[in-house]
Amino acid sequence: MPDTQPTESDAAQPAAEETAPELAEQTSDVPAESTEAPAESAEAAAESAEAPAEGEDAPAESAEPAAESTADAEPAAETTEAPAGPTIGETVIERGLGRVDAAGTVAVKDGDDWRVVGQFPDVTPEEALAYFERKFADFEGQVRLLEQRVRGGASARDVAKTANHLHQSVTIANAVGDIPSLLTRLDALRGELGELEAKQQAASKAEVEAALAERTRVVESIERMAAGDLADVQWKQTMQQVDVLFAEWQRLQKDGPRLSKSQADTLWKRFRDARSTLETARRKFFAELDASHKDVRARKQALVEQAQALAPKGVDGIPAYRTLLDQWKAAGRAGRKIDDALWAEFKEAGDVLFQAKAEQSAVDDQEFAANLVAKQALLEEAAPILEITNRTAARDALISIQQRWDEIGRVPRESLREVEDRMRKIETHVRELDEQHWKSHNPERKARSEGLAGQLEDAIEKLEAEIAEAEDAKRKAELEAELETKRSWLEVVAAAG
Repeated sequence: MPDTQPTESDAAQPAAEETAPELAEQTSDVPAESTEAPAESAEAAAESAEAPAEGEDAPAESAEPAAESTADAEPAAETTEAPAGPTIGETVIERGLGRVDAAGTVAVKDGDDWRVVGQFPDVTPEEALAYFERKFADFEGQVRLLEQRVRGGASARDVAKTANHLHQSVTIANAVGDIPSLLTRLDALRGELGELEAKQQAASKAEVEAALAERTRVVESIERMAAGDLADVQWKQTMQQVDVLFAEWQRLQKDGPRLSKSQADTLWKRFRDARSTLETARRKFFAELDASHKDVRARKQALVEQAQALAPKGVDGIPAYRTLLDQWKAAGRAGRKIDDALWAEFKEAGDVLFQAKAEQSAVDDQEFAANLVAKQALLEEAAPILEITNRTAARDALISIQQRWDEIGRVPRESLREVEDRMRKIETHVRELDEQHWKSHNPERKARSEGLAGQLEDAIEKLEAEIAEAEDAKRKAELEAELETKRSWLEVVAAAG
């Protein structure tokens, strides 16, 4: 690698300036700026010698190195003509649109002319030309990258800024390559960016409107919850819904398009106020619930103590315990855990009473076992009453059974329903016999039945006469239907009488 950095022709800087080798490599990645005042090469010094400025005795005859030509450039600046640009010597290598001479001066073809783009002394002509070709390759790579960004959907506005800056750099680029073609690509790209930016702005506007609608929906959802009847709310489910809406808000805020500050602030204030309303109502509800639970807990604790105090009364304490149980049900809730604990104590106090009753029932059952046998025998004796149809005989038999039934006394509890049901069946049979007798011998009812029967019989006789005289078939059918109805009524009345 050469010890000197490649330099562009510049009157203010000698071509033979020496720099670090590493810096020479780095310059290939930075676009070179245009040369406004190119340094005079040996050939330029020779040409200026042929047209000496006024007051000069003789032109410089020898071509000096670029580093020493600055002294000759000062007299030339006093002439009325602009100094001539740098020229390239005899071409050593010509490749594509570039050529280089033995001194490392490189030129690029610009239309029909050749334009010197710089000089890279102290290296081979091949290396000097390759350096300025790499500079063009860097520019082309930047253009290709911009084209890829456009195809990839990058922001047209950002790409346009880079493309405009790159266009300026390429226009004055000191590089070897097809610069007009590169400018044409940049012009086409900038034209495409105008349309693309308009489309992206329209799409961005649509995305913002959709995001605004989504966040408004979230806000309106929580506002509806806050505007509802907060006195009758399942707070666990409600606050879960609030958490879901807040998570959705955060997702839209993070992943969605960015809204304007005024829109975002307004929506967030509405969301925050609605959530604050719900939080305030929830805290108030649970504060009141805690106070209510304390009151209920105190009342139920008192009921537990009263129930426990009934234990010495045994079976006689059960009525009072039932009264306490009604009060317990009307007391309300004291919280699930507290309620369960208090109920366990209250129930335990009741179990003591009912256990005493169970023990008493066991004693009674043994005592009443003989009564059960006696009543079962009496039921067997009373069974034939079900077959008696004479009400007087049935009633007399039942009275005798009932007197002995009451004299026997109580039976074991588990058998009570069975024997009572069998006795009730016999009593029901006798009662039905009395009711039937009353219906058939009720003077008023009998008079009504006989009067109605007489009316029906007269109507039937009249209908039969009309049917006999009727000639029209339709009229005759109507009379026969009416006659059938009257006969049915007469049968019902006769059965009732």
